[in-house]
Amino acid sequence: MSAVAAQQGEERAARLAAAAPAVTIERLSKRFKLSHERYPSLKERMIHLGQVPHEPFWALQDIDLEVAEGTTAGLLGHNGSGKSTLLKCIAGILRPTSGEIVTRGRVAALLELGAGFQAELTGRENVYLNGAILGMTRSEIDRKFDDIVDFSDVTKFIDTPVKRYSSGMTLRLAFSVAAHLEPEILMVDEVLAVGDLRFQKKCIGKMGEVAKAGRTVLYVAHNMPAITRLCQRAILMGNGRVVQDGPVHDVVSTYLNSGLGISAVREWPDLEQAPGGDDRVLVLLVDRRDDL
Repeated sequence: MSAVAAQQGEERAARLAAAAPAVTIERLSKRFKLSHERYPSLKERMIHLGQVPHEPFWALQDIDLEVAEGTTAGLLGHNGSGKSTLLKCIAGILRPTSGEIVTRGRVAALLELGAGFQAELTGRENVYLNGAILGMTRSEIDRKFDDIVDFSDVTKFIDTPVKRYSSGMTLRLAFSVAAHLEPEILMVDEVLAVGDLRFQKKCIGKMGEVAKAGRTVLYVAHNMPAITRLCQRAILMGNGRVVQDGPVHDVVSTYLNSGLGISAVREWPDLEQAPGGDDRVLVLLVDRRDDL
């Protein structure tokens, strides 16, 4: 890294430290009720209405977080660790059982594929509907409509009902609307995994542009290369609690070494055929000839 790049990184870190938090979370907890249904028929359910046994399930427990304005943070953790529940609480989709959440600025959330889209409406109509739900005015949507459609790559099908779209097409249009909202806080869940590789790169590039503009991005994904490339900070969650919060490479390392992350192993029959490594990829060579 050059001295200029290092200085720019230090200046950015200082700005983030001095910035007011875009998201403040204090002692946030969310409880659900897990029911244990024992009545197979509707008649039995009605007879025993209100008597179905259940137990409390704490999806989030005593979460304390601050995300400074202009920060790009990744949320890591195994399925069921509370990542999506946390984003839904921040977006106002779920009401916390206890605690407080304060957000500063307009929030755009892409948490579920096609959320807010009406299958019977065309892509064009859904752009206006979804944009209005996210808080855009009609004049704002008119001004950005061409850019939204161009980014989504569904120009040919924009006047086709969304029920005839593939999941990837729906994702592209939904992400494009959310990204062009120009929110102060952009939250993206794992839905990007549905898109093809080219569009994933396009989305990550767009989120990078949002971050460089000084806006806040919260990103949930199991794609570790994308997390490390896009985020400066990562938050590891487990059993509804924050396990680790810090620089992205440190947290990703903890996540992968914990056995909760996704890892892959490839073996070569001959050590001479194995590739070397560079500053981004390290190949560990294990000589197993002694085991033969």
